[in-house]
Amino acid sequence: MTARSSRGTRAVAAALCTVTLVAGCASGSGADGPTRHPTQDLSITAEVGERFTLSVPENASTREHWFVVAPQPDASVVRAADRTYEPADDGKSVGGGGTLVLTFEATGRGSTRIVLLHCTFPTAETAACGGAASPSPSPSPTAEPERVTYGVTVR
Repeated sequence: MTARSSRGTRAVAAALCTVTLVAGCASGSGADGPTRHPTQDLSITAEVGERFTLSVPENASTREHWFVVAPQPDASVVRAADRTYEPADDGKSVGGGGTLVLTFEATGRGSTRIVLLHCTFPTAETAACGGAASPSPSPSPTAEPERVTYGVTVR
């Protein structure tokens, strides 16, 4: 093999390595996507500029909804960026439920809280869930909606 063909072979190999590296980085490895946090992950640490998600089960067909409620997160630390719904079975069955994905962006250093309210069929009529809980002739206990509070620290 001559020095000239050896240099050509090395140049082609280097170019292929570069293309492979770039293709691997752009293939959706998740490195650039938001960090996902399930319901039970109540303590979140993020870097300024980082996006993260809170994922909670939701089924609108059974009157189950989640809302970000007061006290709202400190906007100088975290801001809401997106709200999407992922059906459990790609939307093939009616009433199958799925996952609500709330995306946030860390905007500045500090600490804040994100409070989610879980409204379900038994709690839909409460004032917290937007219902007009009217007095009934026979008093019965009204279930209060679940509140989930996430502590967020941005470094």
